[in-house]
Amino acid sequence: MAKSDYLKLSDEKAREIEDTLGLSVKQVRRRVEDRDRANLWRPCYIRDIDKILHHPFYNRYTDKTQVFSFYKDDDITRRALHVQLVSRIARNIGRLLGLDLDLIEAIALGHDMGHTPFGHAGESLLNEIYHSRTGRYFNHNVHSVRVLDKIFNLNISLDTLDGILCHNGELELQEYRPQEISGFNEFDQKVEGCYISRENIKKLIPSTLEGCVVRVSDIIAYIGKDRQDAERAGVDVSYKGTDNSYMINNFVVNIVENSFGKDYIKMDKEYFDALKKAKSDNYEHIYLADSVNEQYRKCLKPMFEMLYEKLVSQYGDKNSLLHRHHIDYVNTRRGYYQTESGYIEENTVDDIVVDYIASMTDDYFIDICGHLLPDAPTVEYKGYFSK
Repeated sequence: MAKSDYLKLSDEKAREIEDTLGLSVKQVRRRVEDRDRANLWRPCYIRDIDKILHHPFYNRYTDKTQVFSFYKDDDITRRALHVQLVSRIARNIGRLLGLDLDLIEAIALGHDMGHTPFGHAGESLLNEIYHSRTGRYFNHNVHSVRVLDKIFNLNISLDTLDGILCHNGELELQEYRPQEISGFNEFDQKVEGCYISRENIKKLIPSTLEGCVVRVSDIIAYIGKDRQDAERAGVDVSYKGTDNSYMINNFVVNIVENSFGKDYIKMDKEYFDALKKAKSDNYEHIYLADSVNEQYRKCLKPMFEMLYEKLVSQYGDKNSLLHRHHIDYVNTRRGYYQTESGYIEENTVDDIVVDYIASMTDDYFIDICGHLLPDAPTVEYKGYFSK
């Protein structure tokens, strides 16, 4: 059997399955391509899931930490686990609400694809440098869209990309009402607006109920899990009050109770206030704690600044790491959808450097700084045997 011989269901069997299960094969993509045409055994959003799982950067989730970056501890959450937890929680809610679980999974697995190394601290540092040089803003949710839609140009569906763009788990709402989107022209304007103004990020609302479910599930997934990680890291979380499993169960139940059969996603005010309080407590006791942020202030900020400048200086040098590890890597993996102009011709120097740094894992970032920057600070890790 030749490699190009992709099997298809018989028309008779396809009709039988469709009549039984009522499956939909609708899709909205940038380009109409035979290879992306939805069918019963690989519907639209399952194709998106496959594209995301096989994305060149997906495996890098494994070594991107959430909050506790400078701990040698395999039990502390990496982003690979986080996106799976978001997917699990969101699919549980979506199943009870009768939503499209494939779309939920695609959004959840891809929502942090553009995240930097070192969590939100890394995101903030990269944004500071990028904005000071270009006047534009870096946000991980917007960059996740760029990774899937521009850098690698994978022809992901509009519903999935919109859910990823609008997932921003830092902005909680009591009620999410999907905001319809007319097509890719409007979507592209929303994306560009986020580069221009920080205020536009706050206005984003998903266009589907599935996207709304992922957005609230992102918050549910990290609040309790970050507390577990804090305990593991030795941070005082005596304030916490409730554990992770309790939070997940009760928020899920309350959301389903208030959302079933509705055209919106909602929780009671009591639970919304509890969610906001839990998040606020995490910021006070974990995210902004001196013990967590010492290494970020002392080491990471100068390392980001020095590395950015070094990589800018490498632009045009075909033997540099910027070219060999990033530009050439991207060009050779753009595959079927690669455009004629090529990655380097389509982007500015700053965009290419930001793409490279954002794609790095924590370990790679530390190693490239050690390799290229002999005067860079040295990060101190809390080791496995330091207790």
